[in-house]
Amino acid sequence: MKKIIPALGLLFLVISGFVTKQVLRTVPNESFSTGEVLKYKVHYGPINAAEAVIDVAPTLHTVNGRPCYKATVNGKTTGSFDFFIKIRDTWQSYIDTAAILPMRYASNIEEGSYRKKETVEFNHIANTAYVDKRKKKEKETGTFPIPANAQDIVSGFYYLRTLNYDKMKVGERFSIKGFFDQEAFDMVVTFHGRETVSTKIGKINAIKLTPKMPSNKLFKGEDAITVYLSDDMNKIPVLIQANMFVGSVKVDLFEYKNLKHRIYIAQK
Repeated sequence: MKKIIPALGLLFLVISGFVTKQVLRTVPNESFSTGEVLKYKVHYGPINAAEAVIDVAPTLHTVNGRPCYKATVNGKTTGSFDFFIKIRDTWQSYIDTAAILPMRYASNIEEGSYRKKETVEFNHIANTAYVDKRKKKEKETGTFPIPANAQDIVSGFYYLRTLNYDKMKVGERFSIKGFFDQEAFDMVVTFHGRETVSTKIGKINAIKLTPKMPSNKLFKGEDAITVYLSDDMNKIPVLIQANMFVGSVKVDLFEYKNLKHRIYIAQK
């Protein structure tokens, strides 16, 4: 009996570990891989206001025993905007390579005198997220419920790149479950077909998407943001446009490196 109980315990651990690994979904991904770098100019009206770099680390990282892409978004103000309000923001997501779900999210926000650091540990088996948030001398922690297959704000963009838009009809909607700022959300996205858009790297055949925005004091209307993904196997964001109450913002791709597939430029 003394030997049977430990043996049963070991068997339970092995089985539970196997089941845990099998619970997460599998999402086919032919659009991105390690080493990818995307660089953007951010325009506020006619003014070049900021730059952003989105990259996937050249090597995989292990989080909770699972291989993950480490995706990082760095944004900073430039020129006259940097003089009025200095912004140095970083968002990171460790994205499970098979499930295309965030295992860990981290952000470091520096905007003028405002400072905030946040780390989120996702448990997609229990559908919970542990949040550690720090603002100057304040610290806040807690565990929050999340919907199944919840994305963070970084991993959600990479998940968009894995979808098959060839099977969608113009006007078709789909939703992405997410978790941000200690709250779960349901982002409804509308597929508007395909357009040719002008970017700093040339004219690109693109997939047009509009995520539905909740009512707020920043964006003008539910369809205030339009995202254009390259209409090829990469599906990289080539242009983002936002209509705001205080003006318009355009995020324009100007440089890229280490794409998984050759990008097709209709006209330079």
